Amino acid sequence: MQYKNILLTCALLAGMSACKTTQPPVSQAPSSTILQPYGPAWAALWQQKAAEYKALCFQAYNIARVRLDESLAQSSTLPPAIVTDIDETVLDNSPYTVHTALRGEGYAEKTWMEWTAKAAADTVPGALSFLQYAASKGVRVFYITNRSEAERASTLENLQRWHFPDADNEHLFLKTTTSGKESRRQQVAQTHHIILLMGDNLSDFAAIFDKQPVEKREQVTQQSAADFGKRFIVLPNPMYGDWLPAMFQYDYKRRPAEMDSLLRAQMKDYK
Repeated sequence: MQYKNILLTCALLAGMSACKTTQPPVSQAPSSTILQPYGPAWAALWQQKAAEYKALCFQAYNIARVRLDESLAQSSTLPPAIVTDIDETVLDNSPYTVHTALRGEGYAEKTWMEWTAKAAADTVPGALSFLQYAASKGVRVFYITNRSEAERASTLENLQRWHFPDADNEHLFLKTTTSGKESRRQQVAQTHHIILLMGDNLSDFAAIFDKQPVEKREQVTQQSAADFGKRFIVLPNPMYGDWLPAMFQYDYKRRPAEMDSLLRAQMKDYK
């Protein structure tokens, strides 16, 4: 238990270098714990080391295989396709979160570009085998991501490194003028029958989820409940995503201390 408390303190304070081997009194923890920007390090640790994370990914892709086979048994006038996100759906970027969070930094385009340029992201458990299975059944794979055009070469290099199917320019749709993915999904739908959409963020599935406040996100998720596990395959990602900025109105210009205060205010506690 002492080791776990020490690890929690290290991950959520000012980085590993600030961590001491002596456990602080419990009474000091609430005032010193910082959710933003150090909290994501804890989420990244879970993603890297928890077998439960891998189990959830395998569960998602096992369901995806069942749904794929069911869809292929039905006739369609268009060839079948899967639309998938990349980050935290097929590629694991937790090392980037560790690198930035333990330095007290949030996402920044410069550091993100430095990371993706390495083309070093590992695969999300179950993703590669599922997409290779889909390809063996004649299903095309389209990658719709909000990575930038400047990341095209390194993104393809990373996907090709692991032998993901359809890892080429024709099947890679990068961010253009907007982070919304609906127009790109519609572009695929013009030539293919999309049987599955896969992602870690609700906006990977439909425009109704784009940039919605917390309450609206919950509402439209309830309305779309029947699609999850059927057409929508969701991968776990506690590190980042629209769930987080939804709590501070997508205002990325807020100072970390202000974001931290807003996040704390929305946490459920008990007395």
